[in-house]
Amino acid sequence: MNSFGFTGPDSEPVFFEQDTPIASGKDLLIKIDAIAINPVDIKIKAGLTPPLKSPRIVGWDACGTVIATGDDVELFQVGDNVFYAGDVTRPGCYASHQLVDERIVAKAPKSLTPAEASVMPLCSITAWEALFSRLKINAELEAGKNILIIGGAGGVGSIAIQLAKVVAKMNVITTASRAESEQWCRKLGADHVINHHSDMVLQYRTLGLKDPDYILCLNDTDQHFDAMAELIAPQGMICTIVGSKEKHDLDCLKSKSAGLVWEFMFTRPMFNTDDLIAQHQVLQRIADLLDEGKLVTTLTETVGPMTADNITKAHHQIGLGTTIGKLALTAIM
Repeated sequence: MNSFGFTGPDSEPVFFEQDTPIASGKDLLIKIDAIAINPVDIKIKAGLTPPLKSPRIVGWDACGTVIATGDDVELFQVGDNVFYAGDVTRPGCYASHQLVDERIVAKAPKSLTPAEASVMPLCSITAWEALFSRLKINAELEAGKNILIIGGAGGVGSIAIQLAKVVAKMNVITTASRAESEQWCRKLGADHVINHHSDMVLQYRTLGLKDPDYILCLNDTDQHFDAMAELIAPQGMICTIVGSKEKHDLDCLKSKSAGLVWEFMFTRPMFNTDDLIAQHQVLQRIADLLDEGKLVTTLTETVGPMTADNITKAHHQIGLGTTIGKLALTAIM
């Protein structure tokens, strides 16, 4: 199999060949048709400590075809078209082939191209888990309530807006800092858009809305903590996916009986939790919603085939922090 890996935090993508792995147990061997680029790829690369025994293959968003199955596989068969985010503790998808546990894989949406499907898994799982597992939003009970999504134009925000509108039927207030990102958020269903680089509390209160029952922070936990603590409604919940470098006084949430939770989509595969198959179920629901036309792909650019130059280009673009939606690469040529 052919792969691209990294040998250190500052290394360029290294092309190398290795034996194609053999599927066993619950693993699927997948021939990759397209992948998406995510900030986690860059973060994992930045944390590499040379010397490495072999280049580290990153990437956890892909669409491909099952070409072999382990003896314990029950959900898939050879020839199935699938999409998945994978497991950050295992080799990633910057490759021609990848082994993935079937319990975190789903059949790909039939209505999308491989590139359009490849950008959906990681962000969809993150958004779904944040909304329905961490914040515990009940779609039947929360309709019409307010949710503030900080950072709506990125990968997770782009699907979180849609899920909050389509599945939870909530009033969605999101943030964007540029005209084009504001337009993107409104296109995806946001009811109101404010600027997270300005006074969010003032802007939100100017809308004349009740304080948000839920806040999903996808941008900068440290920068926005005070605003979130002030805005969250009594008995509300805050979820963030962004790590904090500063210490914050959680007592400011005490009088409101408000809560703060984290979402990290790799938790289930990292710890092999008893409910690991939940990610298969979430992805299959996402695929169905996409095929029904209730959700749309968040792909905004296909950079080209998986080459060293295109990987470097995509990493640079993601690193700027201004990407709207998601970037994809097609299979290694």
